[in-house]
Amino acid sequence: MARDTVDMNGRGTRTMENIAYIRQMLAELRLVAENEGAEMLCYLIEMAYVEAGDVQSGRRALSIHHAQRDKPSRMPL
Repeated sequence: MARDTVDMNGRGTRTMENIAYIRQMLAELRLVAENEGAEMLCYLIEMAYVEAGDVQSGRRALSIHHAQRDKPSRMPL
């Protein structure tokens, strides 16, 4: 099993490579969605692209811990 080295943000090199790959694929998907005229899909893909960039730069954590999440509203769906 390959070891995952840790960068200065405490994130593994392989994890950050995967995030970079996801971001690259999102950019390509956004172009496809734009060519199809799917405006809402473009917007949502752009938001994911921005999020991936924030994770890459260290401005945002990969995920939040269970204890830090908002409590459910208990509203029926």
